[in-house]
Amino acid sequence: MSETHFSRLAGADFPPFEPGSVWLVGAGPGGPGLMTLLGYHALGAAEIIVHDALVSPDILALAPSHVERIHAGKRGGKPSPLQADITIRLIELARQGRRVLRLKGGDPFMFGRGGEEAGALARAGIPFRIVPGISAGLGGLAYAGLPVTHRDTNHAVLFLTGHDETGAVPGGVDWPAMARAAPVLVMFMAVRHLPAIASRLLAAGRGADEPLVVVSNVALPTQGIVETTLAKAPDLADIPTPAIVVLGPVARYRRDLDWYVDEVRRHVFG
Repeated sequence: MSETHFSRLAGADFPPFEPGSVWLVGAGPGGPGLMTLLGYHALGAAEIIVHDALVSPDILALAPSHVERIHAGKRGGKPSPLQADITIRLIELARQGRRVLRLKGGDPFMFGRGGEEAGALARAGIPFRIVPGISAGLGGLAYAGLPVTHRDTNHAVLFLTGHDETGAVPGGVDWPAMARAAPVLVMFMAVRHLPAIASRLLAAGRGADEPLVVVSNVALPTQGIVETTLAKAPDLADIPTPAIVVLGPVARYRRDLDWYVDEVRRHVFG
């Protein structure tokens, strides 16, 4: 997209990106088209972008070429910047009077540690704005034909993370309570510990034959889907990440609602 598009958006009723401020922006689940207009506006107004590993190159390419980009991605099992260092960098850049865009995959407040970063900015007296994004584990699952709620199957859904700040299975989770809380569980960052999580859920009473779906690279052309059951989940191997795990009856709707796979096939094969 040309930079003239940014000037058109600048004429819209968007808040100004003030010098010395930080915007925490959700980039959505992957595809550039799923980024919000306000996030797109921020890309054109920022002076520096501090982005996560999950922000796709196609989204970063929407920013003008002169905008500085700093990679601050954290991926499980790989060398990653410390969260404290990232936060300190945001504060330092803002105090230099720069317009700082903190660009995060999905939504900043959905297992994105945006609340921690915003809290640190507030304590440091740095002006900030939160720009929500489409979460991979919420709206992004529509690209896999998975409605997280459906009137015929569930009136509740539970979101949880598959690891804590140490990288281990969350020790503070009441798994029996989680197992009973909702028919549908949506698990972020759970692939690495899926055997242990499945064991806990089975012990807490979830059915062995409950359908389980793993969606990798949500809303990207490389999106992949694996369907199995809770009991067979520990047998899964070599699942690409990032991935979202969905357990529960909504998996059955994929038979009719899996529109994106067909679209990708048409685009690739004609």
